[in-house]
Amino acid sequence: MRKKSKKNKSIKKKSSSKKTIKNSNTSYTAKDIEVLEGLEPVRKRPGMYIGGTDIMAMHHLVSEVLDNSMDEVVAGFANKVEIKLVSQDTIEISDNGRGIPVDKHPKFKIPAVEVIMTTLHSGGKFSKNNYKTSGGLHGVGISVVNALSKKLTLEIARDKKYFVQTYSQGSPKNKLKASAKGPLKKGTKIVFSPDPEIFGKEIEFDASIIYNMAKAKAYLIPDVEIHWSCSKATAKKNIPLSDKLHYSDGIKDYLNNLCTPNDPIFEDPFYFNTEIDVDSGKIEGIINWFDVMEPINESYCNTIKTPLGGTHESGFKSGIYKAFKDFSKIKYEKKSSQINQEDLFGSSGSILSAFIENPEFQGQTKEKLSSIEPGRKIEMKARQLFEQWLTKKTRSAEELFQYAFNRSQLRLQSKSNQIIEKNIKRKKTTLPGKLADCSIDGNKGTEIFLVEGDSAGGSAKQARDRQTQAILPLRGKILNVISAGRDKINANQEITDLMQAIGCKRGDKFNSKDIRYEKIIIMTDADVDGAHISTLLMAFFYKEFPKLIDEGHLYLSVPPLYKISKGAKTYYAVNDKHKDEIIKKEFKNSDVTINRFKGLGEMMPAQLKETTMSQENRTLLKVQIASKDKKKTHKSVDSLMGKKPELRFKFIVENSKKIAAESIL
Repeated sequence: MRKKSKKNKSIKKKSSSKKTIKNSNTSYTAKDIEVLEGLEPVRKRPGMYIGGTDIMAMHHLVSEVLDNSMDEVVAGFANKVEIKLVSQDTIEISDNGRGIPVDKHPKFKIPAVEVIMTTLHSGGKFSKNNYKTSGGLHGVGISVVNALSKKLTLEIARDKKYFVQTYSQGSPKNKLKASAKGPLKKGTKIVFSPDPEIFGKEIEFDASIIYNMAKAKAYLIPDVEIHWSCSKATAKKNIPLSDKLHYSDGIKDYLNNLCTPNDPIFEDPFYFNTEIDVDSGKIEGIINWFDVMEPINESYCNTIKTPLGGTHESGFKSGIYKAFKDFSKIKYEKKSSQINQEDLFGSSGSILSAFIENPEFQGQTKEKLSSIEPGRKIEMKARQLFEQWLTKKTRSAEELFQYAFNRSQLRLQSKSNQIIEKNIKRKKTTLPGKLADCSIDGNKGTEIFLVEGDSAGGSAKQARDRQTQAILPLRGKILNVISAGRDKINANQEITDLMQAIGCKRGDKFNSKDIRYEKIIIMTDADVDGAHISTLLMAFFYKEFPKLIDEGHLYLSVPPLYKISKGAKTYYAVNDKHKDEIIKKEFKNSDVTINRFKGLGEMMPAQLKETTMSQENRTLLKVQIASKDKKKTHKSVDSLMGKKPELRFKFIVENSKKIAAESIL
């Protein structure tokens, strides 16, 4: 063992606990104190006002200008807003409101608009006389936009005159010019380009961010009409070059849009639009629940989106939860104690829009509402209204309780104590007894045939390749899941067997690694009944396993309807047209023997293998969902398979001409 040297000991003794101050410059006097005037603070520290200098901060400038126009709409002075993305770095926003005041300010002796554009904390929103509710103090937002713009042009039409003024980096480049006429007839127009000195050289507005921002505003205020346009140079995929945004059903339309294609539990969700109390503003809210969906909850204060929530959102949820707990305690006693807030809201979709006086936000970007008193009042109002909804809609209330209770049980049973979606309630224990599984390990090259009935199932089991092909016989027509409720779907034995055989979870929990077969093949009779069963199965996979279809796992077999023979020659036809073509081409219209199969069960196993199951000879149709317009697809499926027969009739009438007579079985 090495001994410590005496040298080391001596060094220890000489060490001292005193610390030396390296910077000996003690000069710190009045001349070191800076005073930033006008809009200098904004340019010096933009992050304090817009949260940074990245792309989201740059788009916050657009939000500030748009919010001012929406304040005019909310106050009842405007009903039309126009947004035009002129180029990648220039945007134009106008409204038909009153127009920013242009008369001289009594204190500063310059036009009021110039005070607003060049001075922080100036504007007309400090007093209730001009705006009862607003998205912020008029002038703070627009002056910040002005300070951070390379160029900003302001146009105003009011008092039967047209005014224009240009700014750069917050400073006016000319005096306010007035004329009798101008392109703007009424209101205010702002055209600005962000400053590259602040945001970097490559400035590019994102059309999708701005379009969706405008769309949200239109949903919140049903009375407004927002006209959107962008140049081809700025266009984005799925964003129109021009659009008129107007939604008469407001946030009801908004929630449907946000949650499509997920199916709601309630056709008539909880919705309210009411005053908070006297002189405290108003609130509008909607909430619905979904079988399989990550929660989607959006909140707004005075049309300002609050992505971090705040007191209004927490009050809204707390009121609903307390009302639900009060209701469930009375009716279900002990069971209700097991339900927590996450069980109730885990797969919910909600939108809350509050209009309150003098809102207080955390930070200049207004991402979270911090006003205490409005939050408390919103909780009381939401609780009162939801209690009324639960009392009035007893069936919906019971269904909601069962939904939340089931989620609580799954949560409590989970070892990881995480929320588990309702769609994995089924237990993955044993495979269905009637499944004839394949013997190969893994799913590569494997197939499962979903067959109609035990008779066809028997033939298919004899015709299959036992190594790679599995057979699952189904009992007749399965449940139409598009029009059925979740409880009915979960209770259906055929659907349970089908899901157990496939092996993967539904909806958002789908993972292609869990699927037990590479191909899922729907094999039904070649007649009308078979087509109906195929349609029901496709609807099932479309609703419950859309990702399975997107990843190319679902197929339709094409079994024959006819056997055509003469002597040693035999052919199979899938429909009447195909039969006539074979007779003409292969038999030269001579006399032949024609057998029509009533079903797959009538075919000999060898025939079924040769025509429909053998990979060498068969024809398979891959099922795909149109990627260009999924909303249109969803609407078509809902019309054809949903609960409303009038929509089905309308669809058939409108599309019947597209179907050739010979293609109808």
